[in-house]
Amino acid sequence: MKIKTLQNLYRFTDILILFFLIFDFGFSVNEEYKPFRIPIYSTITSLIITFNFIKLFRYPKSDPIRKTIRFNIAILVTTLIAAFTVYYLNSHLPPVEQLMRPKIIFELGLFFYLLMRLTFFIKYIYKIYFNPAILFVGSFFILVLIGSLLLMLPNVTVNGISFVDALFTSTSAICVTGLAVLDTGKDFTQLGQTVIIILIQIGGLGILTFTSFFAYFFKENSSFRESMYMKDYTSTENLQDVFKIAAQIVGFTLGIELLGAVFIYMSIDTISTIENKVFFSIFHSISAFCNAGFSTSSASFYEPTLRYDYSLQWVLMLLIIIGGIGYSFIFNSFSYLKRSFLNLFRTKNKVSTTVRVITLNSKITLVTTSILLAVGFIFFYFAEANYSLQDHDSTFGKITTAMFSSVTPRTAGFNTVDYAHVATPSLLVVIFLMWIGASPGSTGGGIKTSTFAIATLNIFATARGKKRIEINTREISSNTVNRAFSIISISLITIGTAILLLLFFEPEKDLLAIAFECFSAYSTSGLSINLTPTLSEPSKYVLIAVMFVGRIGLLNLLFGMLGQVEQKFYQYPQENILIN
Repeated sequence: MKIKTLQNLYRFTDILILFFLIFDFGFSVNEEYKPFRIPIYSTITSLIITFNFIKLFRYPKSDPIRKTIRFNIAILVTTLIAAFTVYYLNSHLPPVEQLMRPKIIFELGLFFYLLMRLTFFIKYIYKIYFNPAILFVGSFFILVLIGSLLLMLPNVTVNGISFVDALFTSTSAICVTGLAVLDTGKDFTQLGQTVIIILIQIGGLGILTFTSFFAYFFKENSSFRESMYMKDYTSTENLQDVFKIAAQIVGFTLGIELLGAVFIYMSIDTISTIENKVFFSIFHSISAFCNAGFSTSSASFYEPTLRYDYSLQWVLMLLIIIGGIGYSFIFNSFSYLKRSFLNLFRTKNKVSTTVRVITLNSKITLVTTSILLAVGFIFFYFAEANYSLQDHDSTFGKITTAMFSSVTPRTAGFNTVDYAHVATPSLLVVIFLMWIGASPGSTGGGIKTSTFAIATLNIFATARGKKRIEINTREISSNTVNRAFSIISISLITIGTAILLLLFFEPEKDLLAIAFECFSAYSTSGLSINLTPTLSEPSKYVLIAVMFVGRIGLLNLLFGMLGQVEQKFYQYPQENILIN
């Protein structure tokens, strides 16, 4: 069998898997079809295994593709064995339940297989077209469209959904925003909520991170172009470690989310109003770490049963901070602590490795984040003392609520207060925190803490008559300063344009409410004062565009479209322009 024919058969089986998974999950099937599910999935799996075995012997033993093929065979054979093992071990169950459990294992195995095939397809695109910015933007755009189509399946929603609402929800999930036009807990089935949380997970990490994850584990080679792109995407200096860092990001994320789900489950174990506590814990752990802000609770955490669960709120705050502080800071801090720990056990004969490991980026991220959290907490604690904090009797409850109100505006989107009834100064501070957002290289949005810090330091440097920013023994490059001010300018222009358009489409709405929603959309925060569900269709499209631009960064898109300017080896005469 020729390799080209085998590739066509591969694509045919991929289409079959996709068709049956969508048909099985998304539509209500007749009872006559249910007994045929296992034979259909078994046949498809057997075909894939057969094609992989044939393909395995078509490549030389030294070919790295053989590693991928062996993995394909292993995952599918494991799926078959697990499915039939469950089937026979549960033979005492009624016939319907006997069929359901192996079916779920088949579906999980085939879904994982499709995800792996998708990542290899993206790697193929790298080879035929390589523009890092366009690939980054394109991957999000394709995911938004796929998510919209999945959310329009009949079994995903309770009463159906329009295209604009599906597109809005998909964009909000992929861009980890959290703004919602429908009630996630009531208008979506558990399948729909599962689709949303999968979109959040992929959007928070990025499909290209998953691509590198599979490339690191299941393929032995990767192109130099891929490494160069992932070097920028993962903020890694060493070109040899980019795929390893991507794998560590995925592993760290899943580990923290699993740990967070365990602690969330422990904090809600006594709450009887939550039906499926395991799903609730997993959903909100992923949503919190990815700074998405989606919740299966209709009023987020303002629900009476959740508003006073302070242990739950502290777990969520830790997940939000860890997810929003950036992977580069986390890994850099881990390296520093590891180096310091090892130095404690080094003998006198061995040289202590007391080299500089804490980067300037990590210091700026830590200091800026700490200042924002502290200032936000102090402000909310005193400004809301006679407003939203009155509902809490204990001092610990007031501290927790004030701290939660300081943490979540920076792209998380959860709320334990009703923002429609907070004081106007508090709303303005929330807008400011949303605009700054999380740290670079994180799952959050906004202009980023480092951008705000660089702009602030440049103001002080200019006021002192300095031509450059110096911190300790380091100097901030002019390119970084220029990029910071470009990001700030683009954000204000985008948000200002969105506010004008919404005022045009919604003339009866309040200006502050519209500004709040636009800042929330651009910063992918997701906080709302209950305006988004009441917007007209044109206004929803405006917010969709703002969420998308806020997540991908308009500057990245412009770089991809306009290209890099060639370095010039000449300089024109300088001339000063009056600016004050």
